[in-house]
Amino acid sequence: KLDKELWVAVEGLYTGQFVYCGAKARLEVGNCMPLGKMPEGTVVSMCEEKASDRGRLARASGCNCMVVGHSDDGRKTRIRLPSGSRKTVPSTCRAVIGIVAGGGRLDKPVLKAGNNHHKYKVKRNCWPRVRGSAMNPVEHPHGGGNHQHVGHPTTMSRDAVPGQKVGLIAARRTGILRGGKKK
Repeated sequence: KLDKELWVAVEGLYTGQFVYCGAKARLEVGNCMPLGKMPEGTVVSMCEEKASDRGRLARASGCNCMVVGHSDDGRKTRIRLPSGSRKTVPSTCRAVIGIVAGGGRLDKPVLKAGNNHHKYKVKRNCWPRVRGSAMNPVEHPHGGGNHQHVGHPTTMSRDAVPGQKVGLIAARRTGILRGGKKK
């Protein structure tokens, strides 16, 4: 019986290529193996958070994780996520070797609304987005008034009731960020 499996493709795969999974797989692009069997500095994608959860991290196009180090007892592995943060996961977690295909997808400008229309049609109904101040007062707390204005501070407390909770929810500060980041 032929088992068909759908998973994220990595860059450099081609049709008809054999990919191998398991602890004894070779360290080649497209193969899937536990993180504990990989040397430090290996670039991986489709990485698991818990053992055998089928891959949760670094799945978007062009993303990748890097194996940063292993613990002394070999139980845990540290990986660097696409955001730059480090995460410790069990060494039994599997990952696919290589970078996710389709990188540079956001480099090309959208140019027209029709392209966004088709982009979000296949995802979910979240486009186009109407501003709250352009609505009527029955539809949004920012709606209504004789000009399109909000009319009150948009900062909203954390314990506001649902329906009232629009705008900047529990904002510690608002406004533009002045000054560079402190080292």
